[in-house]
Amino acid sequence: MKLAEIESQMQKSIEATQRSFNTIRTGRANAAILDRVMVEYYGTPTPLKSLAGINTPDASTLTIQPYDRGALNLIEKAISLSDIGLTPNNDGSTIRLNIPPLTSDRRKELVKVAAKFAEEGKVAVRNIRRDAIDAVRKQEKSSEISEDEARDIQDNIQKLTDKYIAKVDSLLAEKEADILKV
Repeated sequence: MKLAEIESQMQKSIEATQRSFNTIRTGRANAAILDRVMVEYYGTPTPLKSLAGINTPDASTLTIQPYDRGALNLIEKAISLSDIGLTPNNDGSTIRLNIPPLTSDRRKELVKVAAKFAEEGKVAVRNIRRDAIDAVRKQEKSSEISEDEARDIQDNIQKLTDKYIAKVDSLLAEKEADILKV
């Protein structure tokens, strides 16, 4: 396994963590908070963004315009049942979500959610490291590479891991600051 492949996998873990962070509400209207909402559409869980257009007319409102008006009530129900903590307002053709200012308790809860996403990202990076080191040890055991080469490669893998763990930590610090900013 090449270092470039390992780094690419770790970068994908960072991107996934960033997408998870984007789903956390920060007091401003952001369509990404609806990314994880799945709507039961004709018996199939379907992502909300593939059933409706999502707009942000102002900093505290999201509007959801379904492509199929028959899905309006299904979308409203899915948002109500989701963990985003917003109440949908249905006017018969559009659903409006008003984003209230965050309370200090809710901010603290969201920081915990962000920390959980960051820990998942770190675990993903560490799993990549473990798999890569296992592959190096197998190569060493089968005499494809020397003990010194194996140690050097493992050191490089650890340096990559440390670099990407630090990236997750900096993303978390950035997100925490964003959430806690009043």
